[in-house]
Amino acid sequence: MTTTEVSQEPVPDVTAEAVGTVSAVRAPSRPPALSPSRANDFMQCPLLFRFRTVDRLPEPPSAAAARGTLVHSVLERLYDAPLGERTLAAANDLLPGEWDRLLEADDRYTSLFTDGVGPDGQDRAGWLAGAGSLLGTYFTLEDPNRLEPAERELLVESQLDGGPLLRGIVDRLDVAPTGDVRVVDYKTGKSPRPGYESSAVFQMRFYGLVLWRERGVLPKMLQLVYLGDGQVLRGEPTVEQLEHTEQKIRTIWSAIEEAARTGVWKPRRTKLCGWCAHQSLCPEFGGTPPEVPDGAIPLRLGITV
Repeated sequence: MTTTEVSQEPVPDVTAEAVGTVSAVRAPSRPPALSPSRANDFMQCPLLFRFRTVDRLPEPPSAAAARGTLVHSVLERLYDAPLGERTLAAANDLLPGEWDRLLEADDRYTSLFTDGVGPDGQDRAGWLAGAGSLLGTYFTLEDPNRLEPAERELLVESQLDGGPLLRGIVDRLDVAPTGDVRVVDYKTGKSPRPGYESSAVFQMRFYGLVLWRERGVLPKMLQLVYLGDGQVLRGEPTVEQLEHTEQKIRTIWSAIEEAARTGVWKPRRTKLCGWCAHQSLCPEFGGTPPEVPDGAIPLRLGITV
């Protein structure tokens, strides 16, 4: 296992609610909140943030995201097994059932397969084997039989005074007998290159900040487990770092409020535009954004305009 300590300055990162359609603006089941992935959207491109968070434009399912969701589901379920039975074979046995469950929960995933052939020309067995490879990497990094997580898929929320409600989902929370808390997040992609860790660091400090504010306990360790290349990034947060993260979040939120009130969601052209599902609507590529749906901003951002 390769371990890298990270201490770079954070760069924003906000979380996505489920993608919906423009035509139906319904009241959210939970109050609007800011998450790490949605903040990252805004910093990457304010117009992308608008499309995803305000307009809720539908996006085609991503093969990588689908595999990541599947692996996360298996790792969560694996810890239901008693100690000694959390084996790689047991994890692989969970794959077919968890994939079927995900297909039932979101039928968009079925579009990844046409006539039985999926991404990269793989059939169902090949697709599941790819997820199994990531699980195999996980077992080289941690022994789940030596862990007893305090929480899995933990929803964390904290209201900033004079700011947004913060929300995120922590993959795993470990609590040592001493009371020390470790926040663990699984990533099914590869670890960022040196100098590009800022978004990942921000995400973990975001979670650390919310837990600290809500529980009064400063996490001892923030840990990112990258199954794409077997890397582990770890950092021990300080009070000063989490306070800096809070200030960064407030700055991002102020910019989002300004965009919502002025109606100016500037597109930002970068190398990442090639992966954007909304190029046809982007002025940078000759497109015209649709009108913001009536009532979408207060409902989805909680901002009065």
